[in-house]
Amino acid sequence: MYYVYILYSASLNKYYVGHTENVDLRLDQHNTKFFKNSWTAHSDDWIIYHTILCESKTQALKIERHIKNMKSRKYYFNLVQYPDIELKLKETYKD
Repeated sequence: MYYVYILYSASLNKYYVGHTENVDLRLDQHNTKFFKNSWTAHSDDWIIYHTILCESKTQALKIERHIKNMKSRKYYFNLVQYPDIELKLKETYKD
């Protein structure tokens, strides 16, 4: 299974969207600056804001791209507040 994840850094007051097979490992990688040249290396206080369980890597990539294209904090908030948005995304990007 794959996940789309949204991280939040309080020190940067920023969000980051990505995908992975293992959310806990990926969070640890972001916080320990495993990805040295990545944007997330600017902070070490990332927390998981939201995750979406996907059926495949392809679906996860499509949903990740959709969320990134929204470029909106309000959209991240709405994903958490209104589960129907997540269900619609999964149906739209079904394999």
